[in-house]
Amino acid sequence: MSNNAPCAIPGDEGIFATRRTDWWWVQPLLVALGLGTAIIYMTLAAFQGTNYYYDGNGANYLSPLYSPEFYGTHEPIFGIEKPTFWPDQLPFSPAFLILWAPAGFRLTCYYYRGTYYKAFWADPPACSVGEPRNSYWGENSMPLILQNLHRYTLYFAIIIIFILAYDAWLSMWFNGKPFEGDFGIGVGTIVLTLNVILLGGYTFGCHSLRHLIGGYADRIVKKPKIQQKAYDCVSCLNKSHMKWAWFSLFWVCFTDVYIRFLADKLDFVLLGG
Repeated sequence: MSNNAPCAIPGDEGIFATRRTDWWWVQPLLVALGLGTAIIYMTLAAFQGTNYYYDGNGANYLSPLYSPEFYGTHEPIFGIEKPTFWPDQLPFSPAFLILWAPAGFRLTCYYYRGTYYKAFWADPPACSVGEPRNSYWGENSMPLILQNLHRYTLYFAIIIIFILAYDAWLSMWFNGKPFEGDFGIGVGTIVLTLNVILLGGYTFGCHSLRHLIGGYADRIVKKPKIQQKAYDCVSCLNKSHMKWAWFSLFWVCFTDVYIRFLADKLDFVLLGG
């Protein structure tokens, strides 16, 4: 290319100025549709507040969007349908008390930041494509500074993984509690177990966890063998963090849909009430 050839500098003119001729807009569009659909569905499911468990035929399936159930209509930990501190003027759902933790963890995830920055904020929408603004929206002021909470929401996300694993264990026992009822594997058991595996792969491949285990070290080879093995394991999961992120997001929504189908209460989504 000669020195006199015009340069393609993103932002020279137009909203998304670029000389790219490929379908660069497909990926951010698909991300926006995927994330948008998941957010809308989980919001509707959370506000529903009912039909989040299935106990027919002796089964014991609890939606991951409502676990752990501190208050509710199934088997709440505190044995009360609604907390006394909750204002009567506001709608209540058991999901409100716990969904903030996994949602906060996922929304502040390093991978998701890169995807929704492009898909929703066009910051930038793609490589070599102009942005619709001239200033840089960094993460050193409100509200983006809240992204730094990711390392703390990690601990809540890990706790929830173990709780969901216990729910999957409960789903293996029909007509009673563990070791008292009948042991069996239903379709719901498989769905709940896969949900734990996918969420676990996503959570335990987190960049923050990788740094927590060994990323801070200048030379991980100087650390104990068990720490090196843990670091290698997290790094292995981290290599496919994008796949774990999308598969787990889809499956947690599917798990809730499946349980609601069993309860025959999907009308709030499909039939409009």
